[in-house]
Amino acid sequence: MKNILPCFHFLRRAASVFIAAILALGACASETKTEGMSEELSALTLMTWNIHNLFDGADNGYEYDEYLTSAGWSEEKYLGRINSVSAAIGRIEPQPDIIMLQEIESLKILEDLSLAISAGYSWSHFANNPGATLGVGILCRVPILEAKAHSISVRGETTPRPVLEARVQAGEGEIVIFVCHWKSKLGGDGVTENVRKASARVIVRRIRELWEKEPDTGVIVAGDMNENHDEFFRQGAAMICALLPDDPFCAQLTGCRGLNGEDYPALQKDFIIISRNKPPEPVHFPKGSIALFSPWLGGLENGSYFYRYNWETIDHFLISGRFFGNTGWTYEKTEVANYQPFTNAGGSPFSYNAKTGIGLSDHLPLLLTLKYK
Repeated sequence: MKNILPCFHFLRRAASVFIAAILALGACASETKTEGMSEELSALTLMTWNIHNLFDGADNGYEYDEYLTSAGWSEEKYLGRINSVSAAIGRIEPQPDIIMLQEIESLKILEDLSLAISAGYSWSHFANNPGATLGVGILCRVPILEAKAHSISVRGETTPRPVLEARVQAGEGEIVIFVCHWKSKLGGDGVTENVRKASARVIVRRIRELWEKEPDTGVIVAGDMNENHDEFFRQGAAMICALLPDDPFCAQLTGCRGLNGEDYPALQKDFIIISRNKPPEPVHFPKGSIALFSPWLGGLENGSYFYRYNWETIDHFLISGRFFGNTGWTYEKTEVANYQPFTNAGGSPFSYNAKTGIGLSDHLPLLLTLKYK
């Protein structure tokens, strides 16, 4: 597996600093803009949303067929979608401070959404793989201090999207966010699981590196991971998944049950342990493992994606133990935006139709609230 750090950062304001780094292993495209400063915060709302094939109005040769100008896609249709998406986000109360989007084509989309919402989103970052159809992005009303994109290859296959790592300034503290859109299950659950585990491996490694230098840094992993919180059991408890509940069966299958913390780190390479505990201290895995709180295990109901008449929990916020203390940013709640205009009359996601221009996405947004103590 190869991990490729960011190669291009373009800061869009004169007061910004230009940084460029090109690694021999390859390249990923990422862009940032910054301006202004944020006011003091007592609460912070984060939103993650797979917005479903949001293309801009220009052909670049990588669009899906229905989003080519020859198929009828146009700048007018693009702007119509920007207006409907921004109007939907604008109706959320309180307004999200940090928005993480999956399935967007370019930085232009973040810029246009920022202008359309008109709520002070002065910082943005976009990342994708070279020649990729779609990427991931982050739009903030708080400063982005640093951003990196991790492009991953495993056994000759590159993950469709990089993992975007962003460090943001939140009041007097800093938070590290990983924006994800992991490999889909197209091709089979077992076949594609190794690619999702490769993305998890990068996150586990980066968290360990961060906590070696900054043990008190709060970490949030967010996005569409194409994996349910209970995927291990949906797959018959027969294979190691990229997300593993803190469960004795999982610990036994990975060979970690009964080990102490010194033996363990070498074994937790390509899976993230998710927990219902607040803070997410592992019970069945050894002390020292990377365990993150999953709201799906903590009372969040139904799902964010409706597939074959069943709800799935493939969109996630995974939250580190730093947010469950008595000081600083603390976890308040996570919600699914399971209401109109994000849902249709039947209560499922109001999917976008490129021909009619009606709808939003086949995923529902997740909203995370942090309070400052």
